[in-house]
Amino acid sequence: MYHQPVLKNRRTLLERAEKFISEIYFTDCNLRGRLYGDTCPLESISSSLSQQRIPFLEAVKQNFEPYQVGDTFGPTWWTCWFKVSLRIPDSWRGKQVHLRWESDGEAMVWRDEQPVQGLTKEGEKTSYVLTECLEDEEPHSISLYVELACNGLFGAGQGSMIATPDPDRKYSVQKAELVVFKQEVRELLTDLEMLVDVVKLLGEGEQRGYQALFTANEMVNLCEPTNPSSFPAARSLAQKFFSQRNGESQHTVHAMGHCHIDSAWLWPYEETIRKCARSWVTVIRLMEKNPHMVFTCSQAQQFEWVKSWYPGLFSQIQHFVEKGQFIPVGGTWVEMDGNLPSGESMVRQFLEGQRFFKQEFGNYCKEFWLPDTFGYSAQLPQLMQCSGITRFLTQKLSWNLVNTFPHNTFFWEGLDGSQVLTHFPPGNSYEMKGKVEDLVNTVKNNKDKGRANHSAALFGFGDGGGGPTQLMLDRLDRVQDTDGLPRVQMSSPDRLFSELEADSSLLCTWTGELFLELHNGTYTTQAQIKLGNRQCETLLHDVEVASSLALCLDKTFQYPSQQLQILWRQLLLNQFHDVIPGTCIEMVVEDALRYYQAHGQFSLRLRTIQGEKIKKVPAHTHTHTHTARMKPFSLLCVCSREAISHGCSGNQFVVFDDVPLYWDAWDVMDYHLQTRKPVVEVVRPVQVSSPGGLRGSVTFTLRISDKSTITQEIILDAMCPYVRFNTQVEWLESHKFLKVEFPVRVRSPNATYEIQFGHLQRPTHRNTSWDWARFEVWGHKWADLSEHGFGVSLLNDSKYGYSGADRFDLSVTGTFQEASVIQWAYNLNNPLRLIDHAPGFHTASRSAFSVSAAAVILETIKQVAKSLQPAVVFNHSNPHLLIRPLLSCDLLERVDPSRPAPITASGISISFNPFQIVSLLLYLK
Repeated sequence: MYHQPVLKNRRTLLERAEKFISEIYFTDCNLRGRLYGDTCPLESISSSLSQQRIPFLEAVKQNFEPYQVGDTFGPTWWTCWFKVSLRIPDSWRGKQVHLRWESDGEAMVWRDEQPVQGLTKEGEKTSYVLTECLEDEEPHSISLYVELACNGLFGAGQGSMIATPDPDRKYSVQKAELVVFKQEVRELLTDLEMLVDVVKLLGEGEQRGYQALFTANEMVNLCEPTNPSSFPAARSLAQKFFSQRNGESQHTVHAMGHCHIDSAWLWPYEETIRKCARSWVTVIRLMEKNPHMVFTCSQAQQFEWVKSWYPGLFSQIQHFVEKGQFIPVGGTWVEMDGNLPSGESMVRQFLEGQRFFKQEFGNYCKEFWLPDTFGYSAQLPQLMQCSGITRFLTQKLSWNLVNTFPHNTFFWEGLDGSQVLTHFPPGNSYEMKGKVEDLVNTVKNNKDKGRANHSAALFGFGDGGGGPTQLMLDRLDRVQDTDGLPRVQMSSPDRLFSELEADSSLLCTWTGELFLELHNGTYTTQAQIKLGNRQCETLLHDVEVASSLALCLDKTFQYPSQQLQILWRQLLLNQFHDVIPGTCIEMVVEDALRYYQAHGQFSLRLRTIQGEKIKKVPAHTHTHTHTARMKPFSLLCVCSREAISHGCSGNQFVVFDDVPLYWDAWDVMDYHLQTRKPVVEVVRPVQVSSPGGLRGSVTFTLRISDKSTITQEIILDAMCPYVRFNTQVEWLESHKFLKVEFPVRVRSPNATYEIQFGHLQRPTHRNTSWDWARFEVWGHKWADLSEHGFGVSLLNDSKYGYSGADRFDLSVTGTFQEASVIQWAYNLNNPLRLIDHAPGFHTASRSAFSVSAAAVILETIKQVAKSLQPAVVFNHSNPHLLIRPLLSCDLLERVDPSRPAPITASGISISFNPFQIVSLLLYLK
């Protein structure tokens, strides 16, 4: 009897299997070349080009001209609509039929006036399934529309993904035809692909790798690509391999479909709306075919867009949310930057997000979800807990440039001691493809082996959208419990975190901020966006305070709830993690600045209305409720001591080179510090601009280059403890970085920086790699370097990177506690707003609120977001507001009976822990 020769050469067997499924080699005779059967041309295809993104019902009324496959259209950011007429041949009865569509750009198929499928070549979606099995009673003649955006999955960068978009790029359709799709070929291809990956990933030292190799080789022996009757025998070998089980101790991977979509980045906000629809309607189609599929999706803003533009699709999403397959996560309005928004802005992210998810889907989110954000404030754990969230997922710290973060599953402890269970998917990605490599890396990279036996694997095309594919689902289905690989189960975030919580006794704790050792240029990039953000946060604060007090004075005053919600949501949108950091294209910057301008216009209009209502409100009111919690500090001390180091100059402008390794708008590298060049050329010498009295000031102008200058006014105000530097920079430089230095006579191993509702310390030395990696850090309104009895503080009204400047202030007195730096920074950022026509203020002084403890900051006063009574009432015979009743609440404005706030004769008595956030509901009497 004849026996086949036994081969043991690993390389030849492996490469043989690879060529058998290759998309490039031997497609005339391999299995891949048999994926599609008969083809049929479309009956007709015509197109209509639009410069604007228009709704479907408007698009179909446009003039359509005949289109030939291969013809170009464009340019970038335009839209080409295609009208497609097709007829499926009767001879294809019983076969699976696809519309095969390959094109540049991102496409959406419309059928019966509804979006039904996204098509993107970059996202491995190049066909729309017309029928799984053609039946006689099915329509054979069909009309479709295809909406094609003239931009790719990642925009239209010239030569590089993150380069400036090419405005003149042209696009085309390369294939538009009917095809018979051979599902049995796809199944066998997937079997072989997974086996080949097992061979390569498990390596030469693993027995299972060799078992996979010999299984794949035997399958190639049995399979004749032109003879489908040979397929079952080959498939049975694969099924035998995949069905060999693991032991009970094997790691479990919780697979979740995912589609991270940047709300703006290399494309504008308007295109994101279509990205969401293209991606999510494809997910709905997959859920219809795969009832076990689970898909996680964040960002209330994106759901709101789809609800507005695609109400039919939104109804389908609600249906699958109710079924437990389409799972909203995150709890915030957008996946915001984790460092730059103010404390109150972060509160509103959770408030607006959680309220939307509760209203539209019936539940609050349980998990905070920021997989792509550039670092995470130490105040976030408390903000999460006060918003009904105790779980957090991200993976971004896997991008650290210097140090490897030591955990994947751990408790994260915030500034006030609040703890949340945190998980970093060990595969270090939020857009896996369901491949063996993803599963192997999930186990190999897990830094908490023995402590946590469960991990997440988020699969689907992301950033630019696209989401999961059927192929990804098929890959995961094959290896649910295969010896040599981790167990895989389609899961939900709640199931994953419940498993982790159930066995969390050995987990470690990380205290303080989660600092990303990369992308620290985002603290300073696009200064106008940073300035607009800070100014609008202040404007909204002041409008809410004034409106609340106006309502207390006159109950007929119409509190501008709807307008404020619109403006808050615009501001929150601009705090997305590629907008406020400045890591977006110019079109997005322009959109953001327009939103900021709208805030200013609204504030001016409302101030006119409020002027009449708040005549009796004290003009010096500029406080805000959610109460900021600062550590106690003592009385102010006066120091007579030189602050600038011997032989050095303060207020020294310096220019550095700014050429990163790759991420141009994101990164500033450590080696830039070696390129320091002081700015010393004087264009206009020092001149006295204000001679004295209540204010004395001087001005001068320096030349940075032949294109850029600095003009600065240095101001000394009477009774003001700091020197003010008003600086205007004409900046026309490329790949340069401007800073201002204050070398000071202070020795301290740490500097203190303001963060949301608090402050923290970071090292000033470079002892370890963790210290050295923080050569550029973020902070908010102030930063301080102090030793016992003496210190220097920098105050600013628009900056977040230390250091970096257009405008800034310097305070030179005692330590920041003794010098009241926190209060002075608030005063600088919340200046007095004069109220016209307010008689009587020169004879009486009144205060709406007062706080007895200097360590407590009254941060925000606003009307509650729910349809409740107004918050407070003003009693004209008493300088204080009378409030009955008074209740504690969380950041979602839900009453918390466990935290009493008793009213005494002297006011409200509240106990604070360090950096604790306290919110109170004050009802009109």
